[in-house]
Amino acid sequence: MPIHLPAFVVTAWLLAMVPGVGQALMLRQVLTQGRRAAWRSIAGTCTGLLIWSTAAAAGLSAVLLANPTAYTAVRVAGGAILAYLGVSSLRTLRRSRRAGPADPSTPPAEPSTPPAEPDADRRGAYLTGLATNLGNPKAGVFAISLIPQFVEPGRHMFVGSALLGLVWAATTAAWYLVFVQAVDRARTLVSRPAVTTWLHATTGVVLLGLGVGVVVAP
Repeated sequence: MPIHLPAFVVTAWLLAMVPGVGQALMLRQVLTQGRRAAWRSIAGTCTGLLIWSTAAAAGLSAVLLANPTAYTAVRVAGGAILAYLGVSSLRTLRRSRRAGPADPSTPPAEPSTPPAEPDADRRGAYLTGLATNLGNPKAGVFAISLIPQFVEPGRHMFVGSALLGLVWAATTAAWYLVFVQAVDRARTLVSRPAVTTWLHATTGVVLLGLGVGVVVAP
């Protein structure tokens, strides 16, 4: 049951860094309810990732073992998804450069202190993360198209896919914790042009390269 763990961790980390629904949710939770609410939303998000990966592993194992053509199709589709995400990130960077820098004469808004998290909202923060992830088709596409590529076909493919699901959840949680901490300590950090440029450029180039590599791999 060989697992290409380093490549998978890098891929999962970069995909977690791509701005999307998950980061938008964490940003909202930090700014409106505080850091602890964001932590609970991260837990809900990771639960959703485990559900996606387990369901995908259970449904795809037998098909991929019995049909090498299907495995090849999944590999190519996953590589195309990575390449598409990389191109999308680079396009976002290009559009932001065309828009030009923000007006320096406009003073930045002062961040307000988030209110204390009510006890009644603790469960709601977790369920919000869970529902947001389960309702995000990109998570399902990643689980179905990409996870099997990092496990060699064999008798224990289900176990390998399930283990990668745990790694996926842990890697995603690690990035979100870094993101939440950065937002909590410096509310304007993620909106600085230099940070935005670095984020889009790095993720775009690396994801595009990984996608091309997956497609052309024998």
